[in-house]
Amino acid sequence: MAVVVWIVEGTWPACVDAARAQAPGAADVVLLHVSPADVPGAARGAFAGLLGRGHPERDPSTRLEHLAAASADRLLSEAARRLGRPCARQERSGRIEREVVAAAEGADLLVLARDGDRTHLGPRSLGPASRFIVDHAPCPVLLVWPDTAPGIATIPPPPPHPPHHPPH
Repeated sequence: MAVVVWIVEGTWPACVDAARAQAPGAADVVLLHVSPADVPGAARGAFAGLLGRGHPERDPSTRLEHLAAASADRLLSEAARRLGRPCARQERSGRIEREVVAAAEGADLLVLARDGDRTHLGPRSLGPASRFIVDHAPCPVLLVWPDTAPGIATIPPPPPHPPHHPPH
């Protein structure tokens, strides 16, 4: 069994705990972190726009790439320690939602956490990237709450019936 665990700042412990609890001991676990590729490019463009292209040695994009790599390495190391068993670590860069879906190709399970409004049950508990991943994952998905799930009283009431339709 191959299990991909998406590691994101703030929600990764719940994902690792779920993988540890749900994945068989012989499963191949991959801890996945994705850095958005557009951040260094935006910094490069802003720098060039403000100070011109004549100062490549002061371009902040390289420093941002190094900071992102160091942050990803730290998160993946902490996640591997918490998992407590052999695993692979994978760092990708690009459009986050597409990279996660691509990494899940051929996997038997993808583990990710809710990253939207965590005060209510429902679809808004997923951010845009997570919604895309859930909708497009090429394998089963284990979707976890990063903390205690809200009670069922947080489900919004159903919409009122239109006047020309009788209630059921």
